[in-house]
Amino acid sequence: MIKDRLIHLREFLKEKKADAIVINKEVNLHYFSGFRGDDTLLIISDKKALLVTDFRYTEQAESQAPEYEIVEQKKGLWQKAAECIKQNGWKNIAFEGNALIYDDYARLAKLLDNESINIPVNLSALRVIKEAEEIELIRKAVKISDDAFSEIVKFIKPGVSENEVAAELETTMRRMGSEKPAFTTIVASGKRGSLPHGVATEKLIVDGEFVTMDFGAVYQGYHSDITRTVVVGHADEKHRAIYDTVLRAQLHGVREVKPGAAGKYVDAVVRKDLSDAGYGENFGHGLGHSLGLEIHEEPRLSPSSTCEHLKSNMLVTVEPGVYIAGWGGLRIEDTVLVTDDGCEPLTKSSKELIEIL
Repeated sequence: MIKDRLIHLREFLKEKKADAIVINKEVNLHYFSGFRGDDTLLIISDKKALLVTDFRYTEQAESQAPEYEIVEQKKGLWQKAAECIKQNGWKNIAFEGNALIYDDYARLAKLLDNESINIPVNLSALRVIKEAEEIELIRKAVKISDDAFSEIVKFIKPGVSENEVAAELETTMRRMGSEKPAFTTIVASGKRGSLPHGVATEKLIVDGEFVTMDFGAVYQGYHSDITRTVVVGHADEKHRAIYDTVLRAQLHGVREVKPGAAGKYVDAVVRKDLSDAGYGENFGHGLGHSLGLEIHEEPRLSPSSTCEHLKSNMLVTVEPGVYIAGWGGLRIEDTVLVTDDGCEPLTKSSKELIEIL
């Protein structure tokens, strides 16, 4: 798996006319080497693969990154990187333009002589189509979040705070095998449901409110993402009408996820559904995003998506919502795998409106 990734990376470097690349973004360290630590750099050329780290991680690196020559640094990470570049005669060096902070870029550039760190690149495109092993890890992360949802609906009741719901979700996922929350857990109840990213607060949940929960697990580095909205007590007519509108749009969006579909098109289909129902102005974010080693990856489903064709083994979320200031709102989200002939929703939790009585 790592060997294949290195082959693709080296082909990419050849296209960019780079002698070598310095990789510092943690998820790319993991992806291209298998190593899961920090304070580390990868330096990869057409013939060599170096992992530069310090004493704390050398043993771990030898175990997790067998395809790499482990280089121990004792006087500074960037100092050792410059030494490696000079010793190997690499002249034109690529770097992660979207990840290397300016101070570190300047430090490395100053340490080099006749070499130039002059080719900014973004490696995310190399992670867009998931390998079979990655998909299985994401499936496991998704199952953890599905199982956690089944448990949290037993916990929610009037008088419980949003913070308590978030803590219970995160604790439950940890017990089930999650390494950490995939992102800051969102729990927004009542009027706070109009906040698409309404992270949990001390607000107490009361009878007659929607409760929107957006959360995810991390399993061996891979993320899941799910949103479900429930109602505490009996749903009134407005709850049911808006929920049904969002659910129909969400199901339509899932059906449109297939090979060849453009990210803008899938987003537009759902946006039209909500607009036709009178809620176009109440859906102000993109329809979805990919995920994997990061919670937000390419491709995106949005009006500004650059994805012209979805492909098999890509992943996207489908997460329309309606947000009404002064009243509240809701969102429904699944993680969806693009297959050869359509798609497979990995998220299995029920999307029927649940009343917690």
